[in-house]
Amino acid sequence: MTSNLADRVRGPVYEPGDDGFAAEAAGFNLSFAHRPDLVVTATAVDDVVEAVRFARATGLRVSVQSTGHGSDARIDTGLLLTTGRLDHLRVDPAARTATIGAGVRWTSVVNAAAAYGLAPVTGSSPLVGAVGYLLGGGVGPLARSHGFSSDYATGFTVVTGEGEVIEADAGTNPDLFWALRGGKFGLGVVTEMRVRLIELTSVYGGSFFVDTPDIERMLRAWIDWTAGADERVTTSVALIAYPPLPQVPEPMRGKLLLSVRFAFPGDTAEGERLVAPLRAAAPVYLDMLGELPATELGRIHNDPTDPTPAYGHGTMLDRLDQGLGTAFLEAIGADSGGSPFFSGELRQIGAATRRDVPGGSAVGGRESDFVCALISAQPELFATAAPAAAARWDSTAAPWISEVNNANVVSQPITPERVAACWPDDIRERLGQVRRRYDPDRLTVGWWQR
Repeated sequence: MTSNLADRVRGPVYEPGDDGFAAEAAGFNLSFAHRPDLVVTATAVDDVVEAVRFARATGLRVSVQSTGHGSDARIDTGLLLTTGRLDHLRVDPAARTATIGAGVRWTSVVNAAAAYGLAPVTGSSPLVGAVGYLLGGGVGPLARSHGFSSDYATGFTVVTGEGEVIEADAGTNPDLFWALRGGKFGLGVVTEMRVRLIELTSVYGGSFFVDTPDIERMLRAWIDWTAGADERVTTSVALIAYPPLPQVPEPMRGKLLLSVRFAFPGDTAEGERLVAPLRAAAPVYLDMLGELPATELGRIHNDPTDPTPAYGHGTMLDRLDQGLGTAFLEAIGADSGGSPFFSGELRQIGAATRRDVPGGSAVGGRESDFVCALISAQPELFATAAPAAAARWDSTAAPWISEVNNANVVSQPITPERVAACWPDDIRERLGQVRRRYDPDRLTVGWWQR
């Protein structure tokens, strides 16, 4: 029957053991070696339809992967549908919209829109798949000034769990449109989306670093500063232990530094005024702040560009105070006693992320004002020390951790309880109803169901 499917799709079909199987199945997180029963490479919407219908006929569940950045659990069974070749992209400058195929990365959208003085509201990394990221909401360097990335979606093309191609927007299948803006998984296979673009050519932003002796001083100053932060400014702090490796820039090599990330979508003079209290809070070790073209927003966070093994643990936070600052330093700071996490970030959101779109959306975490992300890059610690440290963080930080998390933030460990907490009760219940309507047999699955 596999050969029958290969005759019906234009893209390659792989079984375990075939040349190209491992490469096509691989995700960005190298700690998961996916081994599904079948990999289907979609090159057109018709390929997605045929793959879904084949899966229905053979009793296989369907996992979807584009760039592989969303893989937080290993895929051991079923049909893996890769959509990275659905890479069509069109910018309409008059309408200020972009039509984005399921395989397009944000960097392509950013560069195409920049030709018209426009920009999408993206995440911190321009290399992630645009569709997969937006389906979970998405909080990037413009979160406080512009909201969740999913707030800018205007429509989707979807292959349902029954293998039908349908549209979802405010006027057509509005329940599905509501769900796709934050519902993440189990809603069919998105092959294309349309998003609004904003007028933006540059920001005042980047990052500056403080050295180990001044980390606590800067962290506590930043915590106090966020209480009155301008709603146009999005900032975060990241405590990073840089390894002593040749590929690490010499000023950072082997050092524990605090990176202060700053993004203001306005002019340089106003940006300098707004950041001045932070710059003055402690001696600056490295200063990389200045005017950035919109095409260079990824430089603010400098997320990894190459696939790597990683264990991530994410939580939304209701608030931030000095007590949480103490817990954060104890979890990954210089005196943490050998934390498995080489990086920990606290990111302020709120402001525009608290304002829902007309008609509402399914995104989780809209009531939170901060995000915490902890990352380990030592595979030998992923099964033991990293989960134990994540559990300790959840226990220590419990008074600050939000009851509702977010599907893009949650990461590991994947448990039914943590997945359920990605949405408030009312949204989770409504999502269940929409999923049953458009995928009644639960054919298209999320990472927690693999």
